[in-house]
Parts: sequence; C-alpha cells; structure tokens
Amino acid sequence: MPRTVAVVGGGISGLAACYHLVRAPHPPKVVLLEASGRFGGWLQSSRTPEGAVFEHGPRGVRPAGAAGAETLHMVSELGLAGDILAVPKGHPAARNRFLYLGGTLHPLPSGLGGLLRAVPPFSRALFWSALRDLLTPAGTGPDESAHAFARRRFGPEVAELAVDSLCRGVFAGDSRALSARSCFPALFRAERRRGSVLLGMALGHGERRAGPEVALARRARAERWSQWSLRGGMESLATALVAFVSPRGAELRCHAPLRHLCHRRGRWQLTLPDRTITADHVISALPASALAQALSPEAEPLARELRAIRAASVAVVNLQYEGATLPVTGFGHLVPSSEDPALLGIVYDSVAFPELDGTPGTTGTPSLRLTVMLGGAWFRDIFGDPSAVAPELLLRRAREAVREHLGLPGTPTRAMVRVQQDCIPQYTLGHWERLERIQRFLEEQELPLSLIGASYSGVSVNDCISSAKAAVGRILGFPP
Repeated sequence: MPRTVAVVGGGISGLAACYHLVRAPHPPKVVLLEASGRFGGWLQSSRTPEGAVFEHGPRGVRPAGAAGAETLHMVSELGLAGDILAVPKGHPAARNRFLYLGGTLHPLPSGLGGLLRAVPPFSRALFWSALRDLLTPAGTGPDESAHAFARRRFGPEVAELAVDSLCRGVFAGDSRALSARSCFPALFRAERRRGSVLLGMALGHGERRAGPEVALARRARAERWSQWSLRGGMESLATALVAFVSPRGAELRCHAPLRHLCHRRGRWQLTLPDRTITADHVISALPASALAQALSPEAEPLARELRAIRAASVAVVNLQYEGATLPVTGFGHLVPSSEDPALLGIVYDSVAFPELDGTPGTTGTPSLRLTVMLGGAWFRDIFGDPSAVAPELLLRRAREAVREHLGLPGTPTRAMVRVQQDCIPQYTLGHWERLERIQRFLEEQELPLSLIGASYSGVSVNDCISSAKAAVGRILGFPP
C-alpha cells in the first residue's frame, strides 16, 4: 500500500477518490490538490435570497445500475438521505421529453402507440426502425460514429433527429464525430452480443448487483425513481464530501495548481507554485489535457494521447420567470443540429424539482426556472472564444429561444450566465484505442498513476464516482 496518495483535482471524481481512500481499514496519507478556490468542479449550485436553487452543472443523478446504487450508498453515508428530491418514473419530468423542430415542440414517442403509428417529427412509425434493428446484421468494425451506428441499425430519421439530439443533450457533441463504442457502450455491446440493439438490451447479459443494497438504493428501486437531486442543489454533495474526508485525515488544499509532475527514484514529485510535495501514488482527476500540460518530457507519449481527448464548452443560462406557465410539461426539449446548431436544448427545471423554486415573488405567484444550454461542439464557430464571449450575447440568445420555443415573452426576474469552458469531454472515434495505449504506457513504465474522471470512461456523476472507487480499489488491493 502506498504511504502517501496525492489526488489532483477537487471535482466530484477527486473528492470521491478521497472518500474511498479515507474509508480504507488502514488508509494512506491523502493530499488533495485543487487549482481553484473551491471544491466541487462542475457541481455548481447558486441559491437566491428567496431560496431558489440554480444549477450551473449537473442537475440530477440517475439511480439505476450498480453505479447508481454506489452513489446512493455514498449519499447515505454522508448523511444526505433526508435531502433527496426524487422524481419517480411516472412523473411528467420522467415520461415527457420533446424535440424542437420546424418551429414546433414535438413529444418524443413513448408507449406502444408511439411505436405503431407515425408521430411527428418522424415520418414513419418507429416500429419500422425497431424491425430494421432486428433484421440488420451486427456490425463488424471496431468502432463507428454514433450517427453511423444509429443510421445503420435504425434508419436515417432516428440518426438525424433522435441520436443527433441525444448526443447534443448528453455530450454537447456532434453525433457524426462521437464514438458509438465509447459514448454508448451498452448499446454497442448489445449489438455485438445479440446481433440487435433492442434484443441485446431486452435480454441483458446477467449482470448482478455488487454487494448488498443500502436502504436508500432499495427505496429508489421500490419507488421507481427516474432521477434525484438534493435540497441544497448538487453542489451540496461536494460540500458533504469535504466535510466527511477532512476530519478523517485528508489534507485538502485549494489554490494549489499542479505545475509539473515528475517520477523520480520511485516517487512522484508534484511541483506547485510555492512548493514541491512528494507522493507514492498519484490519482489524477484533472481533465486529460490539463494533466498533459504538467507531465515531464519523458512522458510525452502519454501527454500526446491525453491532449487528443478534447472537450466541449457550454454556456449555461439560468432564467427565472415569475408567474409564467409552460405550454408543455416534461423534463425539457432538445434541438437537433439541423434546426439550430447554437442551441443544444432547454431544461424545465421547475417541472422536475419544484421544491427548488423558492418562495413566490412579489405577485405571490410561483416562479418558473429554466436552463438554456448553448454552444457545445459548435461554440467557437458560432460564439467565438469561450473565454472572451460577452455574457449579454448569450443571455440575449437564450431569451430569444425561450420566447420562440416556449412563448414566454416577458423579462426574466433573474438571469445567470456561466460559460463552462471545456466541461464535457468528447469521446471521438478511436477513443477506446487511445485508452488502451494510455494504460499500456502506464504499465510498461510502471508508473503509479491512476486516471479517473470524465475524460476517460463516462461523463455522468455516477461514472465519475464509479471510476474513483475502482481506482482506489486497485491501489489498495481490494477486489473489484
């Protein structure tokens, strides 16, 4: 077991790594280094004086699967179970999602009726797309774009409308550039295993839950949660992790950017602006490109692979309207790139989590919270340099979208604009091979370096927490 583990990057991945390290029976010394003045990374929540909560990053977590259960286990141990806000699967925010196309909001088909008859914007019943998947032979190539995968299996409309929009909503990315194998591994495996995506997903592959479920995970399953958030906003998860690991011996440092990382005589030297510290093992929760900048010249083969993992920037515009009502009820709507490449989608925050709306405004009527997402893979082409774009431009574009799409012409009572630079990694074609080359380099050079976080194997909160737990297990010799 290493005597000292340095965790670099204080977002959800780095904090989760610290959490699992300090919970070990004989924990090592843990040092967490964060470049900014706060912990939490992209978990960013703002609370207004009236009690409304606005999310500038992730706004909900799915409880499904082993990773979802593990996150709920953590939430329970952190004492946050009483702060859970759950959205059950029968709720409109779970059932209803929309596409904005041709100046109209279209509900995405759901249920048997949506499969058996043509529902705009699709020209044919999705039954025919399902039939195509069942009859199409499995692909043989090692990877293909998400767009090509969907087109081959389900037809051009599903690829150009549904999957294009889905990639924009999840990855803020271009389905024609993103890897099907890395972005949608469950679908890719289902096709290879059963020859059909639908058949493979329906039959599953015998995965079992790891270990006993905690009460919170059992409750989520019994109540059929679709997603959950926290009463204080998602940033309260990061706050609780800091409060958990600090008194258990972890040394947490803000304003401590990593300038240089070098492996000498079996130990790491981490150079900071004001000092150099040493560690036996380093867990990097930095974005891949940020880690590449800190590596020494002898690690250039690794740095080259890391630099190739690029990320998209997203403008997050939070709006609050007093006394406004939506024309539809659901989670929100996405916008295909063919309709408007600048606008990724709009989330109807008040539908899923009305508890976070705060007290009514001056008129005594409830408020409506929305979040408009702009840019993504198209940011620079449309808005220019993310570090230099004027917030007024983004706010104006967001208000225009709300007016045109949802018919809300008034002035918002509150507006916040955040440009989240390089916030969502883009798993482009061949990403899986890049990860294999990275792992091979670490093994051949015998480097005690673990790479965790959204740059590698999943961009969700659950994925980040799961990657941290797995890395700590390998370091400490725990079974997977």
